[in-house]
Amino acid sequence: MTCFKLTRRVVFSCGHRYWSDRLTADQNRARFGRFASPFNHGHNYVLDVTAQGPIDPETGMVLNIKDLDRELQSRIVGPLDQTSLNDEIPRFQRCPPTTENLTLYIRDTLAGWSLPVQLTRLRLEEMPTLWCEWHRTGDQERMTLTRSYEFAASHRLHNSALSEERNLELYGKCWNPAGHGHNYVLEITLEGDPHPETGMLVDLELFDRAVHEIVVDRYDHKNLNEDVPELQGLIPTSEVVAQKIWEALEGTLPAKLVRVRLLETARNAFEVERQ
Repeated sequence: MTCFKLTRRVVFSCGHRYWSDRLTADQNRARFGRFASPFNHGHNYVLDVTAQGPIDPETGMVLNIKDLDRELQSRIVGPLDQTSLNDEIPRFQRCPPTTENLTLYIRDTLAGWSLPVQLTRLRLEEMPTLWCEWHRTGDQERMTLTRSYEFAASHRLHNSALSEERNLELYGKCWNPAGHGHNYVLEITLEGDPHPETGMLVDLELFDRAVHEIVVDRYDHKNLNEDVPELQGLIPTSEVVAQKIWEALEGTLPAKLVRVRLLETARNAFEVERQ
């Protein structure tokens, strides 16, 4: 069966705070950690909305973009843009306006649209280093949260079992005897459900601490061939590095690990994903 999908992007800006007036200051800090504050902060949210359906034989479209824009503007952008979520959106007077809860709010708000397509995916970016995704496949729904990190490291691609000529043929300039370096971008994706009290899929402080201790702080400004024990004796291609990062992180994070994505350059990305 062929499936056609359409994705449209919209942006909006709003403020929010992680603070409940029903709790004391100490209780708020215990619940929200370093993010607790009685004062608002703001984000420029980027929302990708994906829908699927058949191609209309009359128009050649899955959906007229104008119709989708009208729904998104009237249901999402108009009501949310330039607002304080805690104070102006009734739902967030009852639950924290986290990225995860805001994604679910958008899902529920769009559920009543009159468009002849099915909503299958939302991607809400709070910052370039943090985004949430909601997916629907058939009757199944799932939510993921992705956090992005950076580290700089050098490596050399070399197989000691092969001749210099074969190494040069395989790896080209990446076989340079003195090595070369990259500014790597590491994306770690976890799956789960938002906690009913915090509204968060995962404690970001614990998430960040684990990734930094296990990967980023150990890899940053290092020679991957020589300085990282789990890579010694291996050819540290980005595929192998991503695999070893997956193995190091699995079972250590405060939610289910479902994807490791390693960008070696803006043009090269490598993924390990749970099937």
